[in-house]
Amino acid sequence: MRSGWVARSVLTTAVLVATSAFAADAIDPNALKRLVHQDCGSCHGLSLKGGLGPDLRSETLEHYDPEVLTGVILDGIPDTAMPPWRPLITEEEAEWIARYLLEQEAQ
Repeated sequence: MRSGWVARSVLTTAVLVATSAFAADAIDPNALKRLVHQDCGSCHGLSLKGGLGPDLRSETLEHYDPEVLTGVILDGIPDTAMPPWRPLITEEEAEWIARYLLEQEAQ
């Protein structure tokens, strides 16, 4: 199944990114932005307008609470290609990403 292979490939890449970019305890906004646009973008489109995964631009996510998005980021969505990122990022980093997605400028 191709989507399973893609998800595993993305997760493997993310492990490599996570071990280097998130080694420090402090949140690094630039590293998290790169994660969003490169790793999340590999499924959601590099401009986050959608692809294998849905559109992640703020105007399409505005009806979600940050807590809901944080949960999706951390725990994934069962039976879909959306993997759980909890093994790779902290809850604080997931909260930062959720706020970033909700507050980013329209592209």
